[in-house]
Amino acid sequence: MATIRHEISIDVHPKHVWAALRDIGAVHERLLPEYVVDTRIDGDVRFLTMPGGNVIRELIVTIDDEARRLAYSAVEGFQLPLTHHHASFQVLDADNGRSTLVWVTDVLPHDAADQVRPRVERGAQVIKTTIEQHHPA
Repeated sequence: MATIRHEISIDVHPKHVWAALRDIGAVHERLLPEYVVDTRIDGDVRFLTMPGGNVIRELIVTIDDEARRLAYSAVEGFQLPLTHHHASFQVLDADNGRSTLVWVTDVLPHDAADQVRPRVERGAQVIKTTIEQHHPA
């Protein structure tokens, strides 16, 4: 299994970053506007509608407020040839009231990491920009 680990600094207090991440029904508004056009929750399942109409079904594995960690697994709707996907976000304290967002993604097949990595990096940058715009320092 390939593991992709990406960290990005966000110039917003961790409580605000965590609030945006843990709001699992507002991905299209608080994290990835324009990349996700709608989010729907049904129990522990999250449905993300993409701009072209593709729907990704994700299982929310855990929301840990104490650790500020969200884990999820995309189980259907892949546009890449994935047989397994599991990811987590964790918000860590950084200097001067800033945050470090750690995004860890595990995928199979192993060679899919080459296609997933740039998407994680671009997604992290969009998340950073979106959160910073909504919570200026």
